Amino acid sequence: MALREEFEKNGNWLFRWRSYLPFLMVGILVLSLRKFSYLAKSEIMDELWEAFCLCVSFFGLGIRIFTVGYTPKGTSGRNTREQIAETLNTKGIYSLIRHPLYLGNFFIWLGIVLFAHQWHLTLICILAYWLYYERIMFAEEAYLREKFGGEFEDWANRTPAIIPRFRNWEKADLSFSLKNVLKREYNGFFVIILSMSLLELTGNIFFKGKFEIDTMWYVIFSIGFLVWFTLRTLKKKTLLLHVEGR
Repeated sequence: MALREEFEKNGNWLFRWRSYLPFLMVGILVLSLRKFSYLAKSEIMDELWEAFCLCVSFFGLGIRIFTVGYTPKGTSGRNTREQIAETLNTKGIYSLIRHPLYLGNFFIWLGIVLFAHQWHLTLICILAYWLYYERIMFAEEAYLREKFGGEFEDWANRTPAIIPRFRNWEKADLSFSLKNVLKREYNGFFVIILSMSLLELTGNIFFKGKFEIDTMWYVIFSIGFLVWFTLRTLKKKTLLLHVEGR
């Protein structure tokens, strides 16, 4: 099999399981916390670092929110069985970068990895993440090239893959839809909170030798779970978050 076909085949397989495989990183981070200690030997500094990591992940979520809020139905989705693209997104954030959702995912997982302040693992996870999504992006672009032909080629030639080119900005055709964001991004929101709460709890078990979670994270987790459960219920049981064409 030629290298191009092998990359595409691997990318399609990773695309199908992309929502689950990154959780392996959380498992590795949990195991690494056996040597956990406070950052700079200070509990206050450690709490400030945790807040910073939360901001990094929410920055990534913000990129996803900005992307999803302007995109139509049939694109930028969470489909896993096969590639789907009813139209080619080339405006809005897609005029700056070809893969904004994966850039958002990078910052989400970067914040989670940094949370454990295991610096060697951070570098390893960044490299693994790049190799992982490089193949997914390759497979996606092969699909888009075949479906949209010259339109895709023109867009790809002027739009970077992962580092935004801000001078390329073109306003999106659709208006921002908060309902679409709430319908599609509530799981990502809760993954951040759940992952960091798990790391906080595990770190305390190894460091303090007891099952304990700080008040700050107890409050964050409780609010996060309530928001997640409410949005999930609204999506599954009602049409309140439905937006025609989104």
